[in-house]
Amino acid sequence: MKDINFNIISDDATDGHGGFGVGSLSLNNMSPVIIDVEEGVATIDMGAMHAKSAIEKRIKFLTDPEAVPNGKPYWIVWVTVGRKPEGFYYGGVAACDMLVDVEARRGYKLLPFHVNQMDKSLKGRILIEMMDAPSRNVLANFLQEHRPEIWTNSTELHAELERLDAE
Repeated sequence: MKDINFNIISDDATDGHGGFGVGSLSLNNMSPVIIDVEEGVATIDMGAMHAKSAIEKRIKFLTDPEAVPNGKPYWIVWVTVGRKPEGFYYGGVAACDMLVDVEARRGYKLLPFHVNQMDKSLKGRILIEMMDAPSRNVLANFLQEHRPEIWTNSTELHAELERLDAE
């Protein structure tokens, strides 16, 4: 019998049947927000879920940032929407850095780190302390404008942003 370690499914895995798929993860509530640090712009690019966002295409990624001296900085922020009695909220928010040199077709990122950050976002963690303050502001403004009603309910994210701004 095959060993099943990880399933991506589209429906609720805990709907009561107790059989195959229970405990599997659903990525339906996660979106990758890509922040262009130099431009101060954030966009959602679902291609990033499979390392195929617009900025990742045709780029060979290396694990040494020094190998990409002319790389343009980006953040991929894994944002997971949760639900509480008040409504939907940004429950998991975890950032990953990336450098991309389009001309040289080279980039830097650590894929295991990106996968771990995705997992932490799914588990409701807020991990944005490694981001620079201007990029955090771009993220906050983007999330607020994208879905104001979800932003309003995101009290844990607000608290973390305030804590980081006070440092």
